[in-house]
Amino acid sequence: MSENRAQQDRDAFEDGLVEAMKQAGEGFSPAGRPLVDGGVVRGRRRRVMRRGAMVSGSVAALALIGLGGSYVTGGIGASKDDGNKVAVGTRTKASGGSSAKNKVFGALQGLLPEAKLTEQGDGGSVPPEERAGASVVYDDGHGKAAVSVNLERQYPGQEPQEGDMVCPDKNLTQFESCSATSLDDGSRLVLFKGWEYPDRREETKWWYADLLTPEGYRISVYEWNAPAEKGEPVSRSTPPLSLDRLKTLVRSDAWLPVLRALPEPDEPPQAQPPQGMSGDKILSKLTAQLPGRLSVKASGKQETEYAYLVVDDGRGRSFVQINVQPGMEASDVSGADVKVLADGTRVSTRQGPGEKGGAGVVVSEVDTVRPDGLRVVISAFNSASQSEAATREAPALTLAELEKIATSEVWLSS
Repeated sequence: MSENRAQQDRDAFEDGLVEAMKQAGEGFSPAGRPLVDGGVVRGRRRRVMRRGAMVSGSVAALALIGLGGSYVTGGIGASKDDGNKVAVGTRTKASGGSSAKNKVFGALQGLLPEAKLTEQGDGGSVPPEERAGASVVYDDGHGKAAVSVNLERQYPGQEPQEGDMVCPDKNLTQFESCSATSLDDGSRLVLFKGWEYPDRREETKWWYADLLTPEGYRISVYEWNAPAEKGEPVSRSTPPLSLDRLKTLVRSDAWLPVLRALPEPDEPPQAQPPQGMSGDKILSKLTAQLPGRLSVKASGKQETEYAYLVVDDGRGRSFVQINVQPGMEASDVSGADVKVLADGTRVSTRQGPGEKGGAGVVVSEVDTVRPDGLRVVISAFNSASQSEAATREAPALTLAELEKIATSEVWLSS
């Protein structure tokens, strides 16, 4: 894998896209390549700075697998705006993208009078006619910090997609604290404290407040303890604004004029039933095939196509994750190590260091695709999660055991 490609993979994981993306590839990429290195991070972040591929940073469901290196979460809430109902969909052009940015910057200056704010940008890569935002460097004399604001409108009353407006799974993403609550006025609020890099290879902290009101107004405020989210050394021990202060910011009426001026998109299309095997069934089938020596300590899943377990055989916890996706191509599993079974199933196995893990983390992975296009990819780590240090010498499942699970006929029935 080239250095540029590796960096792209790392960025997409971190965004997850988020935020992602929605996420930058769902489960597997459209081309069917396995996602790399990570587990479900749907809802992890609605990034202001990297939003080109996202509807909102938490819509992306990234089931990130193994070693592959390729892609396979008083104030404004109580306001009334009956004359400006909006929807997510095709948007008409709004006037004055730069004007909206200036208004956001001006509102932020009024809400943060204790510091000097230096404008950096509009807070995102989504076209300015679809959103409004501002990114600033906040300087209160105790260390410069990056702060970003993002404002959007969604269809009033529309339920968040799976993994949106919730806290991430701690077995998949390290963070300090998170709360997801419903307010008295029906708004949903997420308050999050974590790190720019979940593996904490750098100590840049990333905190945010994310508010979605019944009127469809979405206000997100993000902050870091460095002058930029990436590429700058830490300048203070923590971001400058407490979670209570962030909550006050996202609920401020100061954003209302900008929000009301954003365009009205069409009503979203009716949701389609999910395709692929449900996460519940995948989790059940995976658990039933575990060797008897293993006990399950934790588990998780997404709506379809992905599930994980944390297992223990008395020698330390081990993270195991699996993707099950139909409609793939035989060429999706290729390489010199590929073997073809009697039924035509192509099997590839790999072992090596975990790309996102802590010290000493290794991963074993089996990638399979059947003649009918059913692809099953399973990996096991010698750690309790992909972002923690090793908890044992080797993963709790051997390559032979992983291959037995991946090639089992249980995946042929839904």
